[in-house]
Amino acid sequence: MAIMKTFMLTVAALVAAALPLAAQQHQPDHDKAIAGGGTLPAGWKGRIDGGGASMAGVKMTPMGGGVHIMSGPAAIYYRQADRQTGEFAASATFTQMERAEHPEAYGLFVGGANLESATQKYTYFLVRQDGKFLVKRRSGSETPTVTDWTDSSAIRKPDATGKMSNTLAVEVGRDKVRFLVNGTEVASAEPSKVDAAGIAGLRVNHNLNVHVEGFTVRAR
Repeated sequence: MAIMKTFMLTVAALVAAALPLAAQQHQPDHDKAIAGGGTLPAGWKGRIDGGGASMAGVKMTPMGGGVHIMSGPAAIYYRQADRQTGEFAASATFTQMERAEHPEAYGLFVGGANLESATQKYTYFLVRQDGKFLVKRRSGSETPTVTDWTDSSAIRKPDATGKMSNTLAVEVGRDKVRFLVNGTEVASAEPSKVDAAGIAGLRVNHNLNVHVEGFTVRAR
């Protein structure tokens, strides 16, 4: 029995080693417990990806003129007042305070509607610590891809302390929706290909420590 168990463990290790590095890095991890979780600043709402009303696994607090988010599960954060139609821009500066165990992502969303129901929808624009960005839509339980994970030299990667800071913006125009990192357009889409009109907010995935400054949503 001991020989068989050792054999099985060896096979498992060999299979893991044979996986591409990207696949190894993206193995799912458990949501971490967050001390003091369940708190949101006045006026803010949140929604955990898995559904349910409890925000006990995340902590969002005002700090230094912005908000500081400690996440266990992935979630979105928003204010009803940040609703725009027509031409507008949403932007914020995100500082990842420490290197994450996995390349988890965070950023902006626009076009939020039905955010408290099963028919929720929005378009999200995220970056992560390996220097890649992503643009996707959420439509209920579906998340169709607009631009898949892509490297960009515009994204500042973590420094020696594990911190990285990037300003993200989504600019919605009449003929084009632009996605920018530190002022550089990294992707764009026709307005008909994304959800743009609606609530704009923040998205932070699993097990992250992120500070957000200067979140604004304004008509253009």
